[in-house]
Amino acid sequence: MADINSSNLFTQLRGKRQRRFDSPKRGRNVISYIVLTVGAFISLVPFLWMIFKSVMSLGESMGAAFIPTEIHLENYTQAWEFGNFSEYFVNSILITVITLVGELIFSILAAYAFARIDFPGKNIFFGLLIATIMIPAMVTTIPNLLIVTWLGRVGPLKWLNNWPALTIPFMGSVFSIFLLRQFFIQIPDELYDAARIDGAGHLRFLAQVVIPLSKAPIMVIIVLSFIGSWNALAWPMLVTTEPEWRPIAVGLMNFVSEAGQQVNLMMAGAFITIIPIVIMYFFTQKQFTESISRSGIKG
Repeated sequence: MADINSSNLFTQLRGKRQRRFDSPKRGRNVISYIVLTVGAFISLVPFLWMIFKSVMSLGESMGAAFIPTEIHLENYTQAWEFGNFSEYFVNSILITVITLVGELIFSILAAYAFARIDFPGKNIFFGLLIATIMIPAMVTTIPNLLIVTWLGRVGPLKWLNNWPALTIPFMGSVFSIFLLRQFFIQIPDELYDAARIDGAGHLRFLAQVVIPLSKAPIMVIIVLSFIGSWNALAWPMLVTTEPEWRPIAVGLMNFVSEAGQQVNLMMAGAFITIIPIVIMYFFTQKQFTESISRSGIKG
């Protein structure tokens, strides 16, 4: 009987002690939820404001109203036709696809070389490559422009006012190489030894073993590269003077300057430009979040 009472007393004391330790943790969780809720609200308000303004009438969009009284979906049709977004949309798709494919090819090959192949000066070259991350992008804009202008043509293709100037300078991403290299280097050597026994070389091992195991960092690169290429504005303005190859960000800038005080059409045009990014987010949010948690981007 005494043993039972002692056991009950010990259980009660342990429960009180556990509740005492859980209280600060519960308080921290509440504070975290409040901060996250406020942050999400601040982030969503401009987005919702843009959507609501895009479906208002011209008079209502000029006022301080936040919720539209009537929905005018024809604003999107007018903005699409008035801003000639069809041409810019196709240009952005082509530029983004070419840049993304080129970045994946060159980044995967370079990262594999730094991770799995021994060659003289490998660590020195990799250190110099990583050091370039510290250089602001605007510092390299003028040198890149001078190089593109000096080269003039790539065989029969001209650089300026064409896709080479808009895509090739961004196919060698230092961040992508670094991210993939950090992931490739974690792949066990036993897998490579097994592949060598089966007669596989580096390219076959990369294609059949490394890439299938590296879906997480590759997904991160695809999402980030897509967003960066789709939103590019400053560089396309420098290397294009004709609308033939100008992306949708440039088209939106021109449309905003031409739309004047038509706030509803400007917001409709802005929403049109981000539709692919929104669609991509909804289809890849789960994979992208899991990729970040499993890849080397978290440190």
